[in-house]
Amino acid sequence: MKILVTGGAGFIGSNFVYHMLAKYPGYRIVCLDKLTYAGNLSTLESALKNPNFKFVKGDIADKEAVDKLFKEENFDIVVNFAAESHVDRSIENPELFLVTNILGTQTLLDACNRYGVKRYHQVSTDEVYGDLPLDRPDLLFTEQTPLHTSSPYSASKASADLLVQAYYRTYGTPITISRCSNNYGPYHFPEKLIPLMISRALADESLPVYGDGKNVRDWLYVEDHCKAIDLIIHNGRVGEVYNIGGHNEMSNIDIVKLILQYLGKPESLITYVTDRKGHDRRYAIDPAKIHAELGWLPETKFADGIKKTIQWYLDNKKWWQDIINGEYKNYYEKMYGNR
Repeated sequence: MKILVTGGAGFIGSNFVYHMLAKYPGYRIVCLDKLTYAGNLSTLESALKNPNFKFVKGDIADKEAVDKLFKEENFDIVVNFAAESHVDRSIENPELFLVTNILGTQTLLDACNRYGVKRYHQVSTDEVYGDLPLDRPDLLFTEQTPLHTSSPYSASKASADLLVQAYYRTYGTPITISRCSNNYGPYHFPEKLIPLMISRALADESLPVYGDGKNVRDWLYVEDHCKAIDLIIHNGRVGEVYNIGGHNEMSNIDIVKLILQYLGKPESLITYVTDRKGHDRRYAIDPAKIHAELGWLPETKFADGIKKTIQWYLDNKKWWQDIINGEYKNYYEKMYGNR
């Protein structure tokens, strides 16, 4: 079995690469990543030593490069993690998100059709559903919830989902889609909420919290997410959407306070800042479908997962410090510059 993992040098993609290499030692895993600001080749340092793993630097929106790679490798499965994903950045520069998240997806779908890929899996997000009211804890996103986007990022991901479904109906492309809640865990890029708060707390710097901090997210430990995608690409029904949720709803301010408590830092470090434009109040996913069809349930409770995550950042300071000071951008040249 030969699998293409796009965006495999990013947070969730890299965790998926490691999951697949460990579970399926006979599989060949090829990673295609553009190594933009959030792509970090040093994250894959251990994988690069595995003879069944290959890294290719490239853009999923580059039709010639994608076609060449598909022709050379003859993939069985494609899992598309590659995406611009930071909401604030999408507000500043929407065009970049449209090119990567929509046109890049189209490029991959066309290649899948040309070369007879057996399964294309699109990794999406719960943000395509918009948000839920804070005072209705009974409401959850299901696969039938209408798409209702709030940012250029979520609009680009929803557009990609619709394109993927259209390719299934028009061309019979064997697709599946998963929409997940907020992930956390090892290798999370330091600009995201949890690692940002960890790194700033360790440096005794102010912890910026949007608005009143009461925005609620459903948190999913990244390893549990990888196991769900593994199940979907092997056993999920073609043409279907699967929601992957953690059943771990937490407000941003409670997470920040938990991190401070674990690190023994004072809550006086918290600073409330002007809220993000179009900031969704609450996300919550109902994973009943994937549980009923594939037997998946999240295994990691947030109280355990956050401790493991904080400890990982304490044990791997060089990894995130290199990102903060920009050194990680030189890793590719160090690895491949003289080849």
